[in-house]
Amino acid sequence: MRKKIIAGNWKMFKTVQEATQLVVGLKRELTDYVAVDIVVCPTFVNLESVSDLLVGHNIKLGAQNLFWEDEGAFTGEVSGPMLKAVGVEYVIIGHSERRQFFHETNETVNKRLKAALKHGLKPIVCVGENLSERESGRTFDVVKNHVTGSLAGLTKEDMAEVVLAYEPVWAIGTGKTASSAQAQEVHRFIRGLLAGMFGQDTADAVRIQYGGSVKPENTAELTSQPDIDGALVGGASLKVDSFTAIVKNAR
Repeated sequence: MRKKIIAGNWKMFKTVQEATQLVVGLKRELTDYVAVDIVVCPTFVNLESVSDLLVGHNIKLGAQNLFWEDEGAFTGEVSGPMLKAVGVEYVIIGHSERRQFFHETNETVNKRLKAALKHGLKPIVCVGENLSERESGRTFDVVKNHVTGSLAGLTKEDMAEVVLAYEPVWAIGTGKTASSAQAQEVHRFIRGLLAGMFGQDTADAVRIQYGGSVKPENTAELTSQPDIDGALVGGASLKVDSFTAIVKNAR
């Protein structure tokens, strides 16, 4: 049975002091809570401070991105070895905001994904359609394009380390949430794509999160669906009470 995974994407929020306060609060509420895997993903500047607080803890550390080269003249980028050196275990790749604002493509997502795997990081790979794509009936075409392009060239063994996150872009930060039935439909579709690419056993083992205005009130219903294995949480991960409730409401 797939273990649920709840990851908090802090996006571009929290100073070092604020990040420290948040982690202290999460540790107080979630120490020894192992019913689900818990990940927090601060900004790059907060990784080391948060890492120090999470040494030996059941809450794991994630980053929000990485570059595909190990080092070089790539101003503003951060590499896999740098993330590993500060204790990062997970890394978000291909988030819709990276695709939208920084023009990431399936090809660059694929290169980042392979770099993460090369350095023993667990990738959380994001896929999903925007509002116009959903309204024009292109959801499944877009999701298929993201899944097949982002995961191109991976092996079954690689997929054992990968988490997918379906994020309907129209539901991110808008207060709109895909219904549990809508979310399940796409999650089931993704699992079918994985079966075709990697075999049914691999597809059955891969965890697929839902991300899009997740809050304590809708977590239980979403994660009770057969193909939804947790959540990638945005705004609600920035407060101790709401993120704790989401973690504990995950079924």
